[in-house]
Amino acid sequence: MTIESQPLALTLEAFDRATQRGRNLLSRGPLAVAAHYRDGRIHVELNNGCAFEFPVDQAQGLTGADEADLQVIEIEASGLGLHWPRLNADLYVPNLIKGILGTKRWMASIGAAGGRVKSAAKAEAARANGAKGGRPKRQATA
Repeated sequence: MTIESQPLALTLEAFDRATQRGRNLLSRGPLAVAAHYRDGRIHVELNNGCAFEFPVDQAQGLTGADEADLQVIEIEASGLGLHWPRLNADLYVPNLIKGILGTKRWMASIGAAGGRVKSAAKAEAARANGAKGGRPKRQATA
């Protein structure tokens, strides 16, 4: 089965609605006005006077990057986006403010990594749980 591509029909009305949605988004803010890398973290300053930071090792596209590449940050989309041209990485400022450092799949992979951690404390907790009989068996549902 083949899918034929068809030209996107964009009406003037649809364009005007999209333009208005963009204006509304920009008017609500907050928007990034400055960003820089230091000591393993990205620091972002916003147009409302607030600022926040996040660790690069937890942000999609930035993990494992060289410091020189992390220091080149461009603010795009009138302050809605951060772009690292040397890494071809982009992050959406409204999501960063909410603590969302990548796609849903990326965020899930960060959480999944915690389950694979091996430590003395985790081993001890597993032994203690095993001494209590372990995890309960699932009950069959009708």
